[in-house]
Amino acid sequence: MLTVDMIDGLRVVIYPNDHGPAHVHVIGNGCEAVFKLNCPECPPELRENYGFAMVEVSKIRAVLTSRLTHICTEWSRIHG
Repeated sequence: MLTVDMIDGLRVVIYPNDHGPAHVHVIGNGCEAVFKLNCPECPPELRENYGFAMVEVSKIRAVLTSRLTHICTEWSRIHG
């Protein structure tokens, strides 16, 4: 797994051998959420949530949206 960004101490990771569509795992504080990126459109959408409060999910989604170009570029770089 490759950390491509950080959000308030949470790791935004992409697994090199993972499947499409483009998505990231946000991991930290004993929780994990998976967001479909919807590259290059916007916004990312929550696919799975394991432990994050919805207020945290909303904040994560907002940050992912603001950094979408960078994160989509990283997905393409890793997955071709």
